[in-house]
Amino acid sequence: MTDKPITVTSPLLPNLDDLIPMLKDIWDRKWLTNNGHYHKELEKALAEYLGVEYLSLFTNGTLPLITALQALRITGEVITTPYSFVATTHSIWWNGLKPVFVDVEENSGNIDPEKIEAAITPHTTAIMPVHVYGTPCNTKRIQEIADVYGLKVIYDAAHAFGVKVNGDSVLNAGDISTLSFHATKVYNTVEGGALICHDEATKKRIDYLKNFGFAGETTVVAPGINSKMDEIRAAYGLLNLKQVDSAIASRKDIAEKYRAAFKEVPGIRMLNDVEGVHHNYAYFPIFIDEKSYGMSRDALYAKLQERNIFGRRYFYPLISTFSAYKGLESANPKNLPIAHKLADQVLCLPMFSGLDEESVNKVIDVVLKK
Repeated sequence: MTDKPITVTSPLLPNLDDLIPMLKDIWDRKWLTNNGHYHKELEKALAEYLGVEYLSLFTNGTLPLITALQALRITGEVITTPYSFVATTHSIWWNGLKPVFVDVEENSGNIDPEKIEAAITPHTTAIMPVHVYGTPCNTKRIQEIADVYGLKVIYDAAHAFGVKVNGDSVLNAGDISTLSFHATKVYNTVEGGALICHDEATKKRIDYLKNFGFAGETTVVAPGINSKMDEIRAAYGLLNLKQVDSAIASRKDIAEKYRAAFKEVPGIRMLNDVEGVHHNYAYFPIFIDEKSYGMSRDALYAKLQERNIFGRRYFYPLISTFSAYKGLESANPKNLPIAHKLADQVLCLPMFSGLDEESVNKVIDVVLKK
């Protein structure tokens, strides 16, 4: 195997020469965490960039999900999707709540709003949808259902950094949205995340909860957790924010090359841009119909690896098939036919801003069976 590895993603990195002076400043200040100088600067800069009013930084992308459920005092059952990364459902479990799975839309992978009402019981208090691959959910319909039944809506927006619908940030939908700034994401702080809410009181409660519940030097108002972002990652994040727009533009170019190459290939389905949506091109999934394509998804996955190309089967297997959740009534495959279909067909191709044209063409050639 002589080809250089082509990974499914690669982190967006700031210039090291720009980071070093900021590290020296952190060393001089001797304030490494707990709402320091760069932490405050990054919260402010991200809120402005994303078009949101209240944003709290976290040390990773899972703790915002856990804290969101705490902040809204969610109890009982939470309706969610099986087609996501496991952190979505794990956050429900860690809060002692019951996840209830409903099926997804085939054209987006997002939770199907028309399946939500049938899953609501007297114990349901919230809905936790996911903007899969950064494609916005049907937030209007989900909110209509939530309003009728008095439910909270927490969006897992880990994929949706910078995504807008008709000029407005998708993060402004629902009661709370969460972001992940993991190294694999469009925008990263190595590890990190954020929680977005819409009023000052909720923001204050969130900030208490992410700092052990402290509301002052000697006052603890809730059993909080330690999920603060440190100064080093905040400084790194400020630098990455300056280049994220060019990174998204690069991702868009790659997506357009893939789409042009595969648009006439039988058995390959792609997700198209949605009218009125500013996409971030976080992932490039293709869905393989084995009969029409002449090869299974897993066979193509293996063929790519033979050429040192490492795609990922996001999201396979479904969360509902894992041992912790497969015993739930809502996890029965009969209830989730579309989610199972997508999980068995999906393959995310390499997608990142540093992916050169030669590598893109190598990926295309393998998928075209050249």
